[in-house]
Amino acid sequence: MKTIGVLGGMSWESSLEWYRLANQRVGELLGGHHSAKIVLDSVDFAEIEALQARGDWDAAGQLLADRAAALESAGAELLVLCTNTMHLVADRIRDAVGIPFLHIADVAASAVTSAGLTTVGLLGTAFTMEQPFYAERLAAHGIRTLIPDAEDRRAVHSIIYDELVHGVIRDESRRRFTEVIDRLVAAGAEGIILGCTEIELLVSADDAAVPVFPTTALHVEAAVTEALRDD
Repeated sequence: MKTIGVLGGMSWESSLEWYRLANQRVGELLGGHHSAKIVLDSVDFAEIEALQARGDWDAAGQLLADRAAALESAGAELLVLCTNTMHLVADRIRDAVGIPFLHIADVAASAVTSAGLTTVGLLGTAFTMEQPFYAERLAAHGIRTLIPDAEDRRAVHSIIYDELVHGVIRDESRRRFTEVIDRLVAAGAEGIILGCTEIELLVSADDAAVPVFPTTALHVEAAVTEALRDD
């Protein structure tokens, strides 16, 4: 079993879920007392959030690249970044290490194409929805991306940063998300990508009339599969 380097803390709520799911999945696949071999580097999210707010992606990329290199030095053989938004600086992170880097949008795209879909609605932070890095990555796999309108984007972003990253789960917010999902489906979305690792704490497949693609769970599955793959 390969050791997975987990770059997390953005937020720790979703990183905790990533860690739990990875260990659970390894236990299911290998049985007995098996668990995942993981090296975790959990950053202070306040530092990252401040850089996001200033739009200082260069500094954010350097910070995460340094932490990724530290994970490799600590013995990681496979690297994952447990946040969708900070894949905006994925190239900086990938270039800082000599081990495979598992891009969360590629994992999501694989699930979408395997389902036979070509148009999806994307939910995430404002950075993920509004900046091109995620939609362009999906487009490279032949997937068209729809995003909510400005008011819905503000609501989704606010719920993520004001509630979910603090572990606050509210039925009212779940209803707000389902309204946004319904509008995306009406606009032509054949499926919905939960493109923020915290959203899965609030929204599930039961909250949409179309297939839902939970990036945290999909990322975990892909990472565990790679960690257990015989070379």
